[in-house]
Amino acid sequence: MAVLNADRRRDGLAALAEPTEPLDLLVIGGGITGVGVALDAATRGLRVALVEANDLAFGTSRWSSKLVHGGLRYLAGGHLPIARESAVERHHLMTAIAPHLIRPLRQVVPDIGSKGSAALIRTGFRAGDLLRRVAGTPTDILPAPARLTADETIALCPAVTRQNLRGAASSADGQLVDDARLVIAIARTAATFGVTVCTYTRADNVTGTGARLTDTRTGESFDVAARTVVNATGVWAGTVDPSVRVRPSRGTHLVFDAATFGHPTGALTVPVAGSVSRFVFALPEQLGRVYVGLTDVDAPGPIPDVPEPSDDEIDFLIDSVNVALEQPVSRADIIGSFAGLRPLIDTGHGTDGSTGDLADVSRRHRVQVTDGTLVGVIGGKLTTYRRMAQDAVDAAIAAGGLTAGACVTANTPLVGAAGVPDNIDLPSSMIHRFGSEATKVVSAARLARPLDPIAGELDVTRAEVEFAVTHEGAITVDDVLDRRTRIGLVAADAELARAAVTDIVDAALSSPC
Repeated sequence: MAVLNADRRRDGLAALAEPTEPLDLLVIGGGITGVGVALDAATRGLRVALVEANDLAFGTSRWSSKLVHGGLRYLAGGHLPIARESAVERHHLMTAIAPHLIRPLRQVVPDIGSKGSAALIRTGFRAGDLLRRVAGTPTDILPAPARLTADETIALCPAVTRQNLRGAASSADGQLVDDARLVIAIARTAATFGVTVCTYTRADNVTGTGARLTDTRTGESFDVAARTVVNATGVWAGTVDPSVRVRPSRGTHLVFDAATFGHPTGALTVPVAGSVSRFVFALPEQLGRVYVGLTDVDAPGPIPDVPEPSDDEIDFLIDSVNVALEQPVSRADIIGSFAGLRPLIDTGHGTDGSTGDLADVSRRHRVQVTDGTLVGVIGGKLTTYRRMAQDAVDAAIAAGGLTAGACVTANTPLVGAAGVPDNIDLPSSMIHRFGSEATKVVSAARLARPLDPIAGELDVTRAEVEFAVTHEGAITVDDVLDRRTRIGLVAADAELARAAVTDIVDAALSSPC
């Protein structure tokens, strides 16, 4: 069953604590890469367990721009292999794996600068569209680039400046309704293939043949044996395996009320001065928000559980987006912010032999095997998680001498990916977050008034909160506020909803699932 909850977690830990035959594969890390590895391995017929020290999608995987993008930035930087890989993986996600969680989003670059710059951007969009065609993605799923008139530009991005506006270049990319929801969907799909998923379970003394596991909610510890282990802990990979070198890069987003940007339906895309591959986006998002991002700065030192934006990054984002706005925004308009750390591969130098600009650090992933047994997967990005997982499992099979089937995840749909009938009388926001499972969210509800908003005018229903506990593995109130929903991105929203969410979580945890 595609069910994760406190009971299944408890039973999974009890089963792992029993001295039985070793697992085929132990996955450490419950972000996008870890759940991808677990699903890939299980669909090949392997016996798999995944452990995560906190909650699913606790780290970098919930702090992205929520874009499944085709690698245009990497194409501009001359990184053709990763650009092509990104386009291919976007195709798999939008056509087979998670079409219910992804919508085409128009990227709108207003033509307000030199005509030469506008021509360069249009050329880049045409090159990006070539990647779409190479990947085989049809235009009814991802529309081709288009030249927009000034009126069409304003219709998509009402806050755009009218001064010298000649229209816009536009292309389309994939937008996730939410990155954390993708992680949860993959984890639940993995559970249907037999993966034991245990959150709030720390792994210590990790080797290629097992680890010491501790249930952080009870303090109980035990050893688990495995024929091979995959370290998929992202920016924390070096704490599991000291031979892994990661160069964290911080990416920051600011959160605004969508009304501040005129409730856009397109992504206002502003080139960063002095760069041919970097942009600042104003992205329309769920819950009536716009995210403005993002930055790319070195983040050396200890890895925080929740990274914080710097003042310089906030100023950079405001200054960059204001170039293209009719009415400039200020710090007073910001209602929230978030920052994530990219687990870039630390090569010790840039592409030119110097310390290197982060924009030039490759977003390719690397799989390395330590002492012939412990598999580590680092680098990469959300869009290419599936390919990262495939390569990591291939390495694990070789390292552990395992017998397994071929990779099938390019065509394995996630829970919710089945078609949704047109006549479903449910909030469109719920359908966007759950796909064909939206009806199940309501039919499985045991609480009163399941379709009422959780609080105020927040676009999250009471049934969704209960479902997070009974089916999606949420154990704490913060799991619901910060990862099963994104209410927690705005402190005022979290405060408004906390009491109601607490009541539902407590009731769901106290009743047998």
